[in-house]
Amino acid sequence: MTRSHLPHQPPLSQRLTAEALGAFFLFATVVGSGIMAEGLAGGNVAIALLGNTLATGAILFVLITMLGPISGAHMNPAVSLVAASRGELPWGDAAAYIGAQLIFGILGVWAAHLMLDLPLLQLSAKTRTGVGQWAGEFVATFGLVLTVLGTVRHRPAWVPASVALYITAGYWFTSSTSFANPAITVARSLSDTFAGIALADVPMFVASQLLGAAFGAVIARQLFDRR
Repeated sequence: MTRSHLPHQPPLSQRLTAEALGAFFLFATVVGSGIMAEGLAGGNVAIALLGNTLATGAILFVLITMLGPISGAHMNPAVSLVAASRGELPWGDAAAYIGAQLIFGILGVWAAHLMLDLPLLQLSAKTRTGVGQWAGEFVATFGLVLTVLGTVRHRPAWVPASVALYITAGYWFTSSTSFANPAITVARSLSDTFAGIALADVPMFVASQLLGAAFGAVIARQLFDRR
């Protein structure tokens, strides 16, 4: 989830491999830990969410630390689009990043189902809709973009911790539990589990995320870019 404007950028094939692996493990963790947490929490939703949160924050730190120097570790179309809009990633590369994120993220969701003995192919019936939820996704993605760009600008070594901690907090302070990622929103619609979202609710989540990312990019340019 860092910028991709690197002094000696690796070949696109290597960067796409990093994005694919990152999305696979991130999405598998979000869905798999949600399934595991719900099964172990004995009906206590707060405990289940806590388990889901801790696993997600932990894997984000690992993946960004490991893959950030290769691809930027976006694992998120909103971050890739912001990078392209800032001239830090060619638009063609951004499109390839998004394809890898979505395809391999879905494979990660299916891997979670396979590991936990659930049907591979599912559609979520979990309703997540309404102004409060959409506002939550706007705020979550807006804050994520500010976190990425601000930390890259001032404390680049802290990006893994900063993003992981932001998402950990976002699970709890946003009404939507901070998806903040269009690809994972689509992928979670294919899992009728704790982390799922009904397919009909995906478009408004994605629209809110993209709008939040756009506003985040505008504000970040005012705050962090050199004049």
